[in-house]
Formats: sequence, C-alpha cells, structure tokens
Amino acid sequence: MTTTAAPGSSTSATPSPSQGGAAAASAHTSGQPRSSGQPRTSGQPRSPKYPTLLSPIQVGKRQLRNRVIMGSMHTGLEDDPADAPKLAAFCKRRAQGGVAAIVTGGFPPTMEGNLTPFGHPFTDEETVAAHRQVTDATHEGGALAILQLLHSGRYGYHPMAVSASDTQSPISPFPAREMTVEEIEATIAAYAQSAVNAREAGYDGVQVMGSEGYLINQFLAERVNQRTDEWGGSVDNRQRFPVEVVKAIRAAVPEDFIVDYRISVLDLVEGGQTQEEILQLAEKLEAAGADMLSSGIGWHEAKIPTIVTSVPRAAFSWATAALRERVSIPVVVSNRINTPEVAESLLDGSWAPAGGFAHDDANTERLPGTPQGDLVSMARPLLADPDFVRRAEADEANLLNICIACNQACLDHTFDNQRASCLVNPRACYETELELLPATDVKRVGVIGGGVAGLFAAEALAQRGHAVEVFEAADKVGGQFRLAMMIPGKEEFVSSLVGVQARLDKLGVKIHTDSPRNAQELLESGFDEVVVASGVTPRIPDFPGVREGLAGEIDGVEVMTYAELVSGVKRAGRSVAVVGAGGIGFDVAEYLQDYRDGKPQELKSWNEQWGVTTDPAARAGLTTAHPHRGQREVFMVQRKITPMGKTLNRTTGWVHRATVAMGGAELIVGAGYEGVDSEGLHITVPATDPKAINKAMKDAKNIRNKEERKEALAQIERDMAENRVQRTLGVDTVVLCTGQESVRPDEISPDAAEALRPRVHVVGGADVAAELDAKRAIRQAVEVAAQI
Repeated sequence: MTTTAAPGSSTSATPSPSQGGAAAASAHTSGQPRSSGQPRTSGQPRSPKYPTLLSPIQVGKRQLRNRVIMGSMHTGLEDDPADAPKLAAFCKRRAQGGVAAIVTGGFPPTMEGNLTPFGHPFTDEETVAAHRQVTDATHEGGALAILQLLHSGRYGYHPMAVSASDTQSPISPFPAREMTVEEIEATIAAYAQSAVNAREAGYDGVQVMGSEGYLINQFLAERVNQRTDEWGGSVDNRQRFPVEVVKAIRAAVPEDFIVDYRISVLDLVEGGQTQEEILQLAEKLEAAGADMLSSGIGWHEAKIPTIVTSVPRAAFSWATAALRERVSIPVVVSNRINTPEVAESLLDGSWAPAGGFAHDDANTERLPGTPQGDLVSMARPLLADPDFVRRAEADEANLLNICIACNQACLDHTFDNQRASCLVNPRACYETELELLPATDVKRVGVIGGGVAGLFAAEALAQRGHAVEVFEAADKVGGQFRLAMMIPGKEEFVSSLVGVQARLDKLGVKIHTDSPRNAQELLESGFDEVVVASGVTPRIPDFPGVREGLAGEIDGVEVMTYAELVSGVKRAGRSVAVVGAGGIGFDVAEYLQDYRDGKPQELKSWNEQWGVTTDPAARAGLTTAHPHRGQREVFMVQRKITPMGKTLNRTTGWVHRATVAMGGAELIVGAGYEGVDSEGLHITVPATDPKAINKAMKDAKNIRNKEERKEALAQIERDMAENRVQRTLGVDTVVLCTGQESVRPDEISPDAAEALRPRVHVVGGADVAAELDAKRAIRQAVEVAAQI
C-alpha cells in the first residue's frame, strides 16, 4: 500500500494561460507545441536567488503572486463546520507565510463520496457559511483559496461506497457498489453544484481530485472500471467521466473562477493508465476548460512508496514534465519537494533526471533546460514551516524547519482519524490552542540536553522572549536524531538539526557542548527555570553473555548497542543478529543491509529497487523490480509471536518491512534468549509454525465464553512454553535494540526539593523513554515552553 498522497515557455503562437483553458487548448490542438526553453512567466521576478519560484504567474483569469501552492492535505479540521475557526487559523498562517494559493483538504460532492461516515459534503448552507471564515482568513493573508472536491469512490470507509464497478479496494473493509448511469450523471451535476457553493463561500477556485486512486481515478483505470457501457470499455469511455465533470464545473462558474484538475501522472498499480492515455486525458481536460493541471502520484493501494523520506527528492517530476509538453495551461509538479533550491531547479530547468542539479559546480551559472512544471505544490513542508516562502524571499532558506517526510504526525494521524500536525512543528493545526505568546515575565531558562526535545524547547522559549542557554553533555548536539540521520532513507533528518541550530543562533540562544549539568547547578547559578531534556540511553537486556560481549570478552562475537553501531563506536561483522524488532530494530537492519554513510539513495538505484520506470510504453510506470540484496547476513529476532513490524507507523511501516525483506533478512519470532558465547546467539523458538500459532490465537480470541476463551489462550501459551526447539545463530555480531531508559542527571537535593522542584520541567525521553518518540518529545517540549 502506498502512502500518497508519487520531463519552455509557450511559443509566440501559443496563447497565454490568461486566455483560459478552451482557448489554450484550441491553439495547442492546432499544432503549436510548447517549447522546452525558459518557463512561462508573468511580471518581474521577486528574488535574485529563486527568480522563477517567486515570480507571479497567470492561471486562467487570475494571477498568483508566486509559484508555490500549498497542496491539499486532510487535517481533520474539515469534517465538522464547528472546526472552521481552527481551519481558518491554519490557512491564514500559511497565507501570511507567502504561499500563492491554498488548496483545502478534500470535500465530497455527495454523501456517498465521504471518506468516513462523519464527513460533510459541500452541499449545505451551514458548511458554506462556515467556510467563509476560511476564505476570509486566507485572503487576509494574501493567498487565493481553492477548495478540493474529492469523491472517495471505493476508498470510502463506510457501507455506502460506490465506484465505477462492483469492486473492493484492498485498503477498505467495505465493498463498493457499481454506480448506475443515473447516479453518474447526478454525481457530475453534484460536482458542478459544489463548485457553485465553493464560490458562494468565497473560494477562488476548486481542485477536482482525479488521482491517488479515488473515484475519478477508478473510472480511468481498467483495474477498477469493468463497465461495458458508455462510461467504460474503451479509453475514451473511461475518460468521459472526468471530462464531463470539468465541463460541468466550467459551465457553472464564472471565467475568473479557477478550475484545477489533479491528474494522476503515474498510477503505479497493475491495470493503471499508460502515459499516452494520461497525456490524451490532459488534452481533453484542457479543452473542457481546466485552467491548471496539478500532478498526483500513485494510488493509495500501490505497493511503491511515493512520499516517505526514503523516496529521493522530486523522484517523479519527469512524469509531470512529460505532461507539460502536451498542454498549454500551467502544470504543477509535486511530491518530495521540500527546499526552495529543489523547487527553483524544477521550474527553471536545472533539475537533472538523476536527482541532482544539472549544474553542480557552485561557480557555474545554471543554464536553462527543460522545466518540470510551472508551479510547485507542497503540503507537508508547509505543515513543518508556514514561512517557507517568506524565508526564500529573504534568502534565509538555512532557517527552514524542513519537512523530513516522516508522516508520523500528519498522514499517520489522518489514517487513524486523528487531527493532523507535524513532528517538527507541533503547532501545525493547533494554531489557536498551542500559542507562543510573548512572555509577560521574561526569565533566564537553562535547557539540559541538546537533542531535538531540548533544541525545540529552547527555540520556543526564545521566540517568547526568554533568555535561553542549552547545555549538552556530548561534543555535538542532536541526540537520537544524529543516529537517525545515518539510517538509509532517513538522511533528511540532518536538515532538522541544521535548521534548528541556525534559528537558535539567530535568536541568540547559546549552546554549550561538552557541558554536563544538573538542574540544581543551573538554578543555583542564576537560572530561573530549567528544562531537563537529557534523553535516553539504550536498555541492556539481562541474559547470559550480554555484559561479557559488550565488554569485548567473548572470542569471535561482539555485542553492541544500536547507538554504538550507528554512531561508529563499534563496527558489525558479516553476520549479525538484531535483538529486538521495533522501529529501532528495523532501522538497524536497514543500516546493516545498505550502509551509505549518510548519503541519500540515487534515483536510478531507487527506481530499480522498487520497479519504477520512465518508459512511456510501460503501463502505470511499472517494471520488474530488482531488490537490492543486503551487504550482510542479518537475523532479526523478537520475543513476541506476532508478525514482525506490526507496531511500526501506519503509513511507513510497510515500507520498512518491505525494504528489510528485499535485503534478505531472516525474521525469527517467539524467541527465547538463552545466551551469547563464542558460537553466536543461542535461542529457543516454538516447535509449531508461528503462522499456525497466530491462527490458533485468533480463533481463541473469537470464543464468546469468557472462561473458555481465557483457557484456550492459556493453553496456547503453555504449548509454546513446553514445545520449543533450540537454535544457534552462528553470528559474529549481536546488536541490542531492546528499548531505552530515561537519562536524568541528578536534579535537586532532597533538602532543596520543596523550593526548587516546581522550577524544573522534565520533557522528552528524560520523562518517558518511549521508542525514540520524537513526535511526543518535541510536542511536550513546546507545550512546556508555552507555559513558562
């Protein structure tokens, strides 16, 4: 399952985008292709460093102030009109940060199109009235407001789901019913009416969601559309539905109302569209009156990652570039764009297909090539830093709070029906609740620990006006993030450390390394308050041989913690047992299989690994995958009998499980640790196949009688304990990934506790040693900072 959300300017004979979709299409179909030189511009550039990105552009009858669009993302504030004030504050903050336009989360045109049973179609006066707050706030910030219209189709998580045909998606428990012709026609009319409602609510346009595997995408693909009537059976018939939707909307709204269509430029699922089918659809949409085409990558059920941090930056821009060559209206490039440098290069033609810049020499002027798009769409990067555009305008990109594409607080929350936020910016979507107001009583605050909890606490405190100093015991700040950025696919994490340190420097926060401190020392030296963010240390399991192995006292076998391995203090051999299979265990397994010394994977290598091709003849962009075999023999071992990796994050866990499997690791569940010696790691495992045990446990849990259920589960536990076999893993290295323990320096002496303790605040791992939970740690740190 994917977690998506994913090769010049017009010639003088090509009409300007301001002439509208139909006029542009007329000239285009009359034989005037778009040239591949400089991108289309309007007006004068606003920044010498990012001249294309920050220059205005005409879209339909409207002018956008720059080329940055905040892409659609479901925040969890869309489903209830009562949350409109919070959604308005969220949008206003991004508009004030400089984006040209904001696309909302998806709203269904019909009740059946809801993603969940609790959604509100954009059909009633209450919803329209509530959204005037959102559009007013967005306009106050200087941006255009665009409402996304999204019909879930067979992705609807409710029994009313409908689709092109009777099918069921692999990510929903509810089968979808085939729509009748009358229902199709009524849905087209509903799209148009919702667009009219959007204009009444103050929106400047709508975006029709035609990608990511939702209803319109379902009509377009043989995978789902199995109809034989005028709405299926041939490419033209399958494309009829989206074309009629755009026609109906265009006819129902004024000329200056933007009609944007989010087109799937790469389906990445079996039975998806070919590139030529997509390009033909784009031409039809332009002729139907679309003012702009926004790119979408992959279906939610695809087995290729598209937006997780391991995906190379701008990995799919080539597909948008191919689209751009076939139409005359502006096209929007998206997916894994998180810096102004990447965005500018995509628009000015200096982005190289290999995933870097076409001109890497800093002393070489970038020469015009083939732009990949006319605008860029970014969603998560604007969760992370609402001031993305303003920082680019001020030539302060080094201060960016960069999105690391972790998905932990955004997409994971969305798929769990929670409000979205951001791991590195917990204020996202909580603008009205987690406020950093100027301090009325400015204090001197000491922060113990320079991991992310300490650094983000220091930033929030300094933003409020407090005088802050950070004391880190190690010779570098970063803590667990410094380890994470060495894991293959998590190289982006270094950007967070670089950015927050730059912002702290600008705020005047002093950082002292090699400076262990405790709370009482700081309080007695004149600090008014102390934040303890001293983090965690690896937990050491207690079974025979571990302590001796850590001390290097076992011939031929070395034992080490995950921190010792990843930091480079110790090095693994050729055969490794990873003890513990949580998030850290999977990170370590990937590190052992594909050590890259903190360097991101090249796009060509990534495409080969996952089976993605740029060949236009390949359906859906798929080809045979060539998984990379691991550099070492790796065994992953866990005590639980449950499938390995079950507790990993929802939208990224499957990627980690697939990557480790590709590398050839052997997964061992239900293990008992007997000891480590010169022969390797000795374990016992259940004699019965784990799959059979899991089935038996599932059956036992379904027993209605409580006592019988309890006895059945107890019997399975006894059987597993009594029927075991011994196994020796002949490894030369054992890596311990068995959790963490809080690190707390001596805080305050007992006799001073009553007077001093209220001035000490413990946050992050020092408070709770969870599984490297940076999301919780940073949020807690900022919340505490907001209260001091």
